Amino acid sequence: MSASDPIRAPCEAPKAGPLREIAAVFLRLGSTAFGGPAAHIAMMEEELVRRRGWVSREEFLDLIGAANLIPGPNSTELALFLGQRRAGWPGLVVAGMAFILPAALITGVIAWSYVRWGALPALRGVFNAVQPVILVVILQALWGLGRSAMKSRLHWLIAAGSLAAIVGGAHELLLLAGAGLVVLAVEHFGTWNPAVPTTLAWIPGLGTTATTTMEAPTFPVTLTALFGFFLKTGSVLFGSGYVLLAFLRADLVDRWHWISDRQLLDAIAVGQFTPGPVFTTATFIGYLLAGPSGAMAATAGIFLPAFGFVAMGSWLLRVLRSSRPARSFLDGLNTASLALMAVVAVRMAVQVPVHWVSALTLGSAMLGSLVWKVPSAWLIGGAAMLGCLATRNGWW
Repeated sequence: MSASDPIRAPCEAPKAGPLREIAAVFLRLGSTAFGGPAAHIAMMEEELVRRRGWVSREEFLDLIGAANLIPGPNSTELALFLGQRRAGWPGLVVAGMAFILPAALITGVIAWSYVRWGALPALRGVFNAVQPVILVVILQALWGLGRSAMKSRLHWLIAAGSLAAIVGGAHELLLLAGAGLVVLAVEHFGTWNPAVPTTLAWIPGLGTTATTTMEAPTFPVTLTALFGFFLKTGSVLFGSGYVLLAFLRADLVDRWHWISDRQLLDAIAVGQFTPGPVFTTATFIGYLLAGPSGAMAATAGIFLPAFGFVAMGSWLLRVLRSSRPARSFLDGLNTASLALMAVVAVRMAVQVPVHWVSALTLGSAMLGSLVWKVPSAWLIGGAAMLGCLATRNGWW
């Protein structure tokens, strides 16, 4: 299968076999994909590009680029794109539901525990053990995808400029768009102009103000209000879980006083530490505010727009791939996307605790992934079990 293969027509009738395969793959990923969008993308690349050959590396990069161009959870939208690529509209729905459902159920159970006992379960030890494995998975994906994306000296310069812009606090969406426009301008509208601020470091980041007090709600919490708020959030939000934190704090803490800042930080932590989409933070908040019904309303609201955006994004991707200028824009966007993944990997590496348990999982992941070709889901599962054991026995 090559990057030039046409995307499966949405009306094409899929066979039952591909749908079962899609469900099995994404249920497993939704249950084991710790570490946020960069890790999810890396695991999908390993499972669906290298192992199963659903798409080529070039087309996988294009799907990442399309997911970055639309609002919502990027890794979930990538799963939807891959499901549609494999089995049309039914594949899109099955992939999305299978990827979201395990994470939402796990988050719901943790939210129930939080409401009952007033604290998070001991997740930090598990995540500390799993983090080195995630790091190895991301680096391996970066190596493979980078060989396909870095086509010229210009792409290396764009990658370097993107890294500098990210460190300088650039907004992810503007960075991606800027990288695409630079490559488009250089390849189709003239020569390189050093006067152009190609690093985009002048773009300001998003700042937030912490709130520590809990005031009375400004209006009652209802299922309709919960669904509507998270539907709006899923429809307009670009960027990482940190951008989600800023967005939720502005309304839920500062403006409406539905939850405290501590509860919001705990909700974000659950989204980061549990497998599957980080946007299951909405599940946790919905449960805090309105129990199981609130969890379902919030989850449906925040993820529902992604299905519609991917449906439209499939048309966008076909347009981008049919035009040489658009192809150049997408190449630049893909290069910046890899730079974002690289920054996530560096930040994750800095946060890995210096401990014999982490060293053991790191060494095992390197041997298992690079030498013995063990699937990452097995490595992550083993690391999570070791993390549970280490927490229970006080080894940390």
